[in-house]
Amino acid sequence: MHTNDTHAHLDNIAKRTTAIKNVRAKKPNALLLDAGDVFSGTLYFNEFQGKADLAFMNLLRYDAMTFGNHEFDLGSSPEGHQALANFIKGANFPFISANVDFSADKRFTGLFTDLISSKPEKGKIYNGIIKEINGEKVGIFGLTTEETKDISSPGSIVFENYIKEAEKAVKAFEGQGVDKIIALTHIGYDDNAKIDNDLILASTVKGIDVIVGGHSHTQLNKPVVVGQDNNNKTKDPTVIVQAYQYSDYLGTVDVEFDSKGKVITTNGELIKLSSLADDAEAANLLKKYADKIKEVSSKAVGAEALSELSNPRTSDTGISVRNSETALGNIITDGMLAKAIAQTKNSNIIMALQNGGGIRSNIDAGDITVGEVISVLPFGNTLATMTLTGAELKRAFEISFKESPKESGGFLHVSGAKVEYDSSKPVGKRVISIKYKDKANNYTEIKDEVSYTVATNAFTAKGGDGYDVFKKAYEEGRVTDLGLSDWENLAEHLASLKKINPTIEGRIVDVSEEENPNTELPGGNVAGADFSGTTSTPKVYKESVTVDITDISSLSNAVIKGDLIITGTLSKDITISNIKIEGDLVLSSIVGKNLTSFNNIEVAGETIF
Repeated sequence: MHTNDTHAHLDNIAKRTTAIKNVRAKKPNALLLDAGDVFSGTLYFNEFQGKADLAFMNLLRYDAMTFGNHEFDLGSSPEGHQALANFIKGANFPFISANVDFSADKRFTGLFTDLISSKPEKGKIYNGIIKEINGEKVGIFGLTTEETKDISSPGSIVFENYIKEAEKAVKAFEGQGVDKIIALTHIGYDDNAKIDNDLILASTVKGIDVIVGGHSHTQLNKPVVVGQDNNNKTKDPTVIVQAYQYSDYLGTVDVEFDSKGKVITTNGELIKLSSLADDAEAANLLKKYADKIKEVSSKAVGAEALSELSNPRTSDTGISVRNSETALGNIITDGMLAKAIAQTKNSNIIMALQNGGGIRSNIDAGDITVGEVISVLPFGNTLATMTLTGAELKRAFEISFKESPKESGGFLHVSGAKVEYDSSKPVGKRVISIKYKDKANNYTEIKDEVSYTVATNAFTAKGGDGYDVFKKAYEEGRVTDLGLSDWENLAEHLASLKKINPTIEGRIVDVSEEENPNTELPGGNVAGADFSGTTSTPKVYKESVTVDITDISSLSNAVIKGDLIITGTLSKDITISNIKIEGDLVLSSIVGKNLTSFNNIEVAGETIF
């Protein structure tokens, strides 16, 4: 059994408990492994810093866990990684990590050993462990993405090359007569190949039989078997599994070996937890944590959203918080800029920047609560200011747009400025213009040789998300951490606005889309993946459109000169935004879940459910 990227989503923990007990009733010797990122993501983590999650992991008798990048999110806090050290000490199971070196952080003294153990102690970190399952020795080692140094706050903790450390671990297991080996990884199924991922690990390192993965939040409904090496030559099979995110599923996989330790059969599935009943014991344990969360989260901040502040994501190139300006990103950065100026009494702070990957949730229409605000900015970041030249700012925005129009967690939302870029140009040569609003409220082009002060969160200011230009500024003493909580700043700003009407203002514009506007398109049946335009260039359909939303996460940025008829089966929630319909909006043919988000929809006719 396996979980990954649960991110403190505990509301369905009683259902996960039911699933685990059901599996154990049939297979009492089944392993239970977690592939990391238990930390960060909901009020449960903000309030209890892992202690609530740990209570259930101990109850469920996990066999081992490896570290995700978010386990290191608290490294820049005044307490550093003390919460992580406490989490490890309190665990009734061992942690495994072959490529993470904790030795330079004294909080982990006595907890960390770079060895493989056949008798691992609870609450300790090992390179790997050996378990005996059905009379057979099984080796398990852990890996964490090297990208952690850029996307989290590890401090003095070091991340080593995953291929080299995996090869060492396999060799060590084989030296102890172990020929059934599991890699418990937080490197991503098909993540950035230049850094690390499970597919490359499987095809490169001999001797790994099973990879239980995390980090990329991939939903592998069935195990993936890699049977070829990097040279496309046949190799012993490696089975890869991953169970999506947020405890939506419990992953299971059964593997059968021959006498030489080679995988000969495999079978697995993801058990959907929402359909299961709550386990009474776990539900009772959850109550004391949930009651506290309810008390904290239900407090109003003193502001009302007139319509939803959406947080769109996409698997392709449609509108996303990680590739496009959003109303929520605008409000967050507006609050950062206002707070930085007020706190420092420095009116020369020209703009504020927020990485899209740090915006984690939406805000529903209606009264806004503390819980919603914390869910939007859950990582406990603080506000910082930094001094950069105009040339450095241009370099930063080149990093922001390097993946465009695809998603990037480092995509920068902005306040106090307007930025134009061209995604059709080569990476590193995309920024066209950066203008800031001067004291006369005129937009003025930045100059390469002039120094400017900007505000952002401390994570980004220290070089998070690969911002080496910011890291250099930090190392040179050009960054000041103001120590102000990002979510508290947002709550304060929302309260100052009182009534929030989400708007897109053209702060970030891809001119390649403006230069190649769409002509009017025919209507009829349109594939869901092809339907959406962009914020700056919506698609215009000259007649009624029927669109199938099966397996689609969003529809956005379109004008329909007729009816919009939405059909299909919803296997997941969907966001519909920035659409003008000159006829009727017909929703009566949809099967499955309710649509979860409507934002900026104009319907001249009727909306038919």
